[in-house]
Amino acid sequence: VSNPNIILLMADDLGIGDLGCYGNRTLRTPNIDRLAEEGVTLTQHIAASPLCTPSRAAFLTGRYPIRSGMAAFSRVGVFLFSASSGGLPSEEITSSKLLKQRGYATALIGKWHLGMNCESSNDFCHHPLSHGFDYFYGLTVTNFRDCKPGQGSVFLKGVQKSLVIPIQIAGITLVSLAIVQYIGILKVPFQALAYCLFITTISLAVLVFFFYHFRHLNCFLMRDHQIIQQPLSYKNLTQRLTTEAMQFIGRNTDAPFLLVLSYLHVHTALYASKKFRGKSKHGLYGDAVEEMDWSVGQILDVLEKYNVGNKTLVYFTSDQGAHVEEISSSGEVHGGYNGIYKGGKSMNWEGGIRVPGLLRWPGVIQAGAYIDEPTSNMDIFPTIVKLAKAQLPSDRIIDGHDLMPLLQGKVTRSKHEFLFHYCNAYLNAVRWHPGNSESVWKVFFFTPNFSPKDSNGCYDSHVCFCHGGFITRHDPPLLFDLSRDPEEKVPLTPETENRFYEILRIIQLAVDNHTRSLHAVPDQLSWDNLLWKPWLQPCCSSLFQSCYCDYDSE
Repeated sequence: VSNPNIILLMADDLGIGDLGCYGNRTLRTPNIDRLAEEGVTLTQHIAASPLCTPSRAAFLTGRYPIRSGMAAFSRVGVFLFSASSGGLPSEEITSSKLLKQRGYATALIGKWHLGMNCESSNDFCHHPLSHGFDYFYGLTVTNFRDCKPGQGSVFLKGVQKSLVIPIQIAGITLVSLAIVQYIGILKVPFQALAYCLFITTISLAVLVFFFYHFRHLNCFLMRDHQIIQQPLSYKNLTQRLTTEAMQFIGRNTDAPFLLVLSYLHVHTALYASKKFRGKSKHGLYGDAVEEMDWSVGQILDVLEKYNVGNKTLVYFTSDQGAHVEEISSSGEVHGGYNGIYKGGKSMNWEGGIRVPGLLRWPGVIQAGAYIDEPTSNMDIFPTIVKLAKAQLPSDRIIDGHDLMPLLQGKVTRSKHEFLFHYCNAYLNAVRWHPGNSESVWKVFFFTPNFSPKDSNGCYDSHVCFCHGGFITRHDPPLLFDLSRDPEEKVPLTPETENRFYEILRIIQLAVDNHTRSLHAVPDQLSWDNLLWKPWLQPCCSSLFQSCYCDYDSE
């Protein structure tokens, strides 16, 4: 049982309650459900972060994102622009790097969202090909509403809020200076007034230009290092991604391969091809889920076509829970369903981090089995590295654990006694699964302030944030037993749990040990690394042509 082909399928913002194998009775997901029937269903599979960028960094490295600098201290926890300088550091060791060294053909198809360039528009320091992938076809950033005309903007409200006060201050300052100059109270050099007006005008012009051209500058499709479609076209996009994946499998039937198929579904902007549009019971969101399920079926079929299904480990998950605040301008729900679990994307309530975890390998791992032990998307790293007979790095902490003993039924307990849940770079919650107990204790040091208060999310700000006035701190921390209260409805108290303070003491000791294991690293999501830098802007033609090109449709 070594050197299998490995296919890692990752959805974007998919809720655990969106799949038939996790209890959904209205969305049709027969192909994903087939993975559950023929493999193992993890019912307590946890994303290392409730946001795209840090979760994906953890998934590829097997390490908490705080260790690689991929967890933000600022409000923004993901990369927003193609011309940002932050990204997954070259010092990080990905599963793709290690498998490539073992002779695996490696490909990433779909969404990356872990950076691209550092100092120039073509140094590709953070690009997938610099992190162990032989082949890349997809997006370096992510799928935004702004990428699809008519779908609104994720930036507009925030930009308007951020700019109103600075523009008012600049305007009032310039008018006041002009008035005191005119009256003669104060001599203000004309050059100074002109300079201030010039700087203000240029700054506004750059902002207007950037957001007016956002789609062309940030939404593009690449093959390896070349931009092949700018801006991105959504026409038959899932079919194109699926075809690329099937062709990669077809090219590598005689040698082991690693395929990461990272779907754009079901992050907004939602889309579905003509064959699926209007066919589900849940609007465009449901159409997108069912189209993704079709794609999974195509991948499973091509494994059978080439007779490699029995030597291929297939894994399906989502990078975090469904984005419950996603509502279209027309009022249609564009976010998914997290089942019984509270909250969603950007939160460490279970709805934000408890994700699908399905693994199939016929004849090797159990079929139709359910495992309710705490597992993590960081576990995929050591699992596939060991299967490829590669050496795990010895110079750093790997937070994931090999899943194979659990999947094969050789052990019944997870190696994760503790799991640490970060909101950006801030330790938000901890779960503890004692070895001598069925309980899964979970403490929250702070929780997000929902808006409106009686809702299940932060609808006023579109996502929940991690500090300041956006949170409520708890002393003592909130305590839940997920084995009895998976919906996190009723916090325990010293009156309802006689071990209350003992549990908090043990968890605090674990936090202290974990904190001592952390080392200072460059912050890849600092404002300097997040901001748009014109000299890093990829462009497949010229700015005068709005960076337009389309080699993918030709």
